[in-house]
Amino acid sequence: MIVCVCHNVSDSRIRRSIDAGAESFADLRQELQIGSTCGKCAGCARQILREHQPAIILSPGVQRLLNGLQLGQGAVAA
Repeated sequence: MIVCVCHNVSDSRIRRSIDAGAESFADLRQELQIGSTCGKCAGCARQILREHQPAIILSPGVQRLLNGLQLGQGAVAA
């Protein structure tokens, strides 16, 4: 499906760019010029980016540390 009509960019092209290392909307914009003309494609492109980015697998210790920081507990001594 075409996501960006202005630059003829498809969803599969966005996914290939993510697979090749694009990590942010700014990366996609720089490489594909997506969202740089009318901007109507930006929301869809961001959604594809969120859904297609590889999941980050954290060790249990790192997960506990991040959970503590989110709860406002500060850093936990190891």
